Amino acid sequence: MSNTEIRPAGSNDGTPSESVSRPGIEVLTARDVPLGGPRAMTVRRTLPQRARTFIGAWCFADHYGPDDVARTGGMDVAPHPHTGLQTVSWLFSGEIEHRDSLGSHAFVRPGELNLMTGGRGISHSETSTPRTTVLHGVQLWVALPQEHRHADRDFQHYVPSPVEREGGEVRVFLGSLVGDTSPVRTFTPLLGAEISLRPGAGLTFDVDTGFEHGVIVDSGDIRMDGTTLRPAELGYAAPGRATITLTNVSDEDARLILLGGPPFREEIVMWWNFIGRSHEDIVQAREAWQAESDRFGRVEGYPGDRLPAPALPNAVITPRKNPAPPTKESR
Repeated sequence: MSNTEIRPAGSNDGTPSESVSRPGIEVLTARDVPLGGPRAMTVRRTLPQRARTFIGAWCFADHYGPDDVARTGGMDVAPHPHTGLQTVSWLFSGEIEHRDSLGSHAFVRPGELNLMTGGRGISHSETSTPRTTVLHGVQLWVALPQEHRHADRDFQHYVPSPVEREGGEVRVFLGSLVGDTSPVRTFTPLLGAEISLRPGAGLTFDVDTGFEHGVIVDSGDIRMDGTTLRPAELGYAAPGRATITLTNVSDEDARLILLGGPPFREEIVMWWNFIGRSHEDIVQAREAWQAESDRFGRVEGYPGDRLPAPALPNAVITPRKNPAPPTKESR
């Protein structure tokens, strides 16, 4: 998915974002962002924003749908580039056709993980298929650490088996949870899982105390360690917890995405679809894309033109990282 925000929140550009501190849990609200086009499909973006750039190495989170494709036209994102990151595509309903410059031609379907590594440079396209009537899912990005940010292009597909628990179900697509481990390779330790809970049900998960965690609520009202999260909200828990308890306090089935990882200490520069470490990194990546260099390769089979890069801002793009954690006195 292409980032249509040229100045994403958190980039010191004055864009407002909202973070509410509730006891033990920081609650982030999403903002609506159109994907583009005359009938733009709107996504809800919770990362990045001024209050938080990362959860582990997770640095970008879009949550979309249920989207009536007949009304909006669905997803049609022309070939576009990425650097310095991995993209994670996960659907609840619908189907997306993926093509990339590695030569991959795959489909994203509910309960199936597609993970693409951009590294030094890759390009891809994403379109909802003709048989899709309702499109609903999340698109996530993972920042690559300095030593791996020029990694080779790669594409991985994985279908996790559901793990049944009393009152719910867990699908672990990255990392380890409830005794299940994903074989998918990442460059920093990560956790990614879809969790479904029946009305009134609660589950307690053993988690890595060195991880920070985030919960993106898709449906239902969720209580995360005593703090209530509503649909499209993201709850953040700092490292130090050995368990996380999630309870569905609504009278409907609930679904959420649980993310985690050790705090990502590096500063990054994120602009459009590029992640680098300096303004010059971004300039070079943009110039290479505009020149149609071999750095990003070519996407074959997409029926249309590729996306041009937007103009650079008239200012130096500055690195950013998470804000300093609150002191005990300010909590």
